[in-house]
Amino acid sequence: MMEPLKENISSHQYFIFSGFSELGALKSFISIPFLILFFVSLFANSLLIYVVISQRSLHSPMYILIACMSFVDMCLPLILIPNLLLNVLFNASGISLSGCLVQMFFVHFSGTCQSTLLLWMALDRYFAICRPLSYHDHMSLPRFLRFVIPLLVRDVVMIVTVVILAGKVLYCFRNVINHCVCEHMALVELGCGSTAINSLVGLLAVFLVTVFDFLCITASYIIIFRSVLRSGKSSAKAVHTCVTHIIVIVISLTFVLTAFLSYRMNSLPNAGRVSVSILYLFLPSCINPIIYGVRTTEIRKHIWRTLSSRTL
Repeated sequence: MMEPLKENISSHQYFIFSGFSELGALKSFISIPFLILFFVSLFANSLLIYVVISQRSLHSPMYILIACMSFVDMCLPLILIPNLLLNVLFNASGISLSGCLVQMFFVHFSGTCQSTLLLWMALDRYFAICRPLSYHDHMSLPRFLRFVIPLLVRDVVMIVTVVILAGKVLYCFRNVINHCVCEHMALVELGCGSTAINSLVGLLAVFLVTVFDFLCITASYIIIFRSVLRSGKSSAKAVHTCVTHIIVIVISLTFVLTAFLSYRMNSLPNAGRVSVSILYLFLPSCINPIIYGVRTTEIRKHIWRTLSSRTL
C-alpha cells in the first residue's frame, strides 16, 4: 500500500547551500580565507608540477607520483572555490540535483585518488628500499599498471555507487544543504525516507578505500623500517623520504576521518561540521606541496633555483 504513495511524492531537484547563513553580514569576509587557500594551492602545486616536469633528474617514479599528487590537490580548489566565492560574495547559493551529484563525484573521487596515490608512494618506497636490485623492474610501466588499474577501478566503482544511490533518494522535506559544497552526507541527510543504505555504502567506501589503503601503507612502512634496522646500513635518505610521506598521510587521514565522523556526531553544531569539512577539502592541497617542497631535498633545490632565476 505504501509504494503508490511513495511514487506520488515529489522530490526536490534544486538545492540551496546554507553553510554560511549563520554569519549574516559577515558572510562576504569568508571569501578572504578562500582566496588565500586558492592562490596558495594554485601557486604551490603549479610550481611543484613545473619543477618535476622541467627537471630531467626528477623524472623518476617517486617524483612523478608527487607531481600527480599535486595535480589532484590542485583540481579540487579549481573546481570548488570559484563556486564558493559566488556563494559568499553574490549569494549565488543554488545548485541543481544533477549539478550537486556531479560535484559530489569530483569531491569524493579526488579524495580517493589522494589516498590511492599515497599507497602507490608507499609501494614505490618499499621496492626502492626492500627490493633495490629489482626496483626498475617492479616500477616499470606494465608492472606498475597492475597496481594502478585495480585501485582506480575500485575508486570509480565505489564513488559512482555512492553518487547513484544519493541520486535515488527522495528529497521531499527540505532543499537546504547545511554545507557549502555537495558532500555525500550533507545531501543525503535531507532525504525524507530511510537513508540507511546510503550511510552504509558511504561507510563501506571509507573502509574499502581510506582504511584499506592506510592499512596497506602502514604494513609497507613497517616492513621498510624493519628492513632498514636489520640491514644496519645507512639509509638516512630513504627513511627521510618515508617520514615525509608519513607526515602527509597522517595529515590527510586526520582530515578525512574527522570530516567523516563529524556527520555522525549529532552533538557537533552545523558551523563546526562545515568548518571541519572545509579544512578537510582545502588545507591538504595547500599543505602537501609545501611539505614535499621543504622536506624533499632534490625538489627543494630545484624550486629554489627556479624562484631565484625568476627574481633575477
